[in-house]
Amino acid sequence: MATVHHWTGLEARALRLALRMSVRAFAEHLGVGVRTVSKWEKLLTATEPRPDTQAILDTALARADAAVHLRFETNLSEAGRPSSGRRVTATGPRAWEYESWTDDLERGVVALSRQNFAFANNLLNRWLGRFKPLRLDDKGLYLLARSTALLGDLRRDQGAVLGPLSAQHSYAGARSIFTQLDIPRRVAQLDLSLAVVAEMSDKLEIAARHYEALAVDDRLARRDRARARLWVGTALSKDGNHDYAARVMLAATREFEDLSEPDDWSVAHQKLALAHRGAGQLDQALHFIDIARSTGVMDSPMQRVRLDTAHGHILLSDPATRDDGLRVLDDAGKLAAKVGLSHQLRSIESIRRITEGASGPRRR
Repeated sequence: MATVHHWTGLEARALRLALRMSVRAFAEHLGVGVRTVSKWEKLLTATEPRPDTQAILDTALARADAAVHLRFETNLSEAGRPSSGRRVTATGPRAWEYESWTDDLERGVVALSRQNFAFANNLLNRWLGRFKPLRLDDKGLYLLARSTALLGDLRRDQGAVLGPLSAQHSYAGARSIFTQLDIPRRVAQLDLSLAVVAEMSDKLEIAARHYEALAVDDRLARRDRARARLWVGTALSKDGNHDYAARVMLAATREFEDLSEPDDWSVAHQKLALAHRGAGQLDQALHFIDIARSTGVMDSPMQRVRLDTAHGHILLSDPATRDDGLRVLDDAGKLAAKVGLSHQLRSIESIRRITEGASGPRRR
């Protein structure tokens, strides 16, 4: 809520307007004379209420609701008196700001799921840096940590993995706040996100160790533990251990089926397909990628690119379907470039380079 260190006629008039009272009604509300209020209205900053009246105005402002406070600060801003200046200061988020912040976080999650990065970034940065952490209560710190974690997701999806403006930096900041708030589940979820960053940075052995520990970590919900198990397999497969990776992934797939998580179940089949491709079992790879493509959610550009990339990679492994694979990868690359999925675009380009290096340049 806002407070006024020293009242003048200007602040008194701003409060009257915020309360939506006439001069007479405001005078009665405060218990002062109508002439006194009229004097404030006329002289504004050139007059100051008496000390006892200053205290009455303090009480009237303190008892007002959040909507009145917002109108009060707006009135002062329009009158040229900044709400955060030497006379009026904010002690932290107001009730309506907490609600707006929460709403923007929910909208940010939806925007990220659709890879609408610009809109999600605007929503998050509307609040990040707006309040100093030392002035936030536990609710405000929780919202700050959630916003910082979502910023990490945004940067991860855009391929900004390492550095000062990266997913790793955001995840570490969010983890620190959740540790301060003593919310173990959120801390463990950030540990899982940091393991993903390690995998994306090609630190596959480190990532696999972290995933293995988190797959049996009671701080996490059962679904998150199953995801960790699936990602153990992903890291193992990338490191060339395809057979064991497929066994681990299959266990995760069964877990998702027990949990009735169809999206995760579909993603697990996509990962299984790539593990079998790595093992040279192309029939199995095509079987699992067909399941993933027929059951996966395709309204997300990210998931469409991932599915097409996996499908194209598998098709490239057979000389008979190489041209089809290149065509599928071309389409995936165009979509990745269009929505700004730079990490996926780099993966697609890497697959093409490896394939062309092994089979010679593509015929035109």
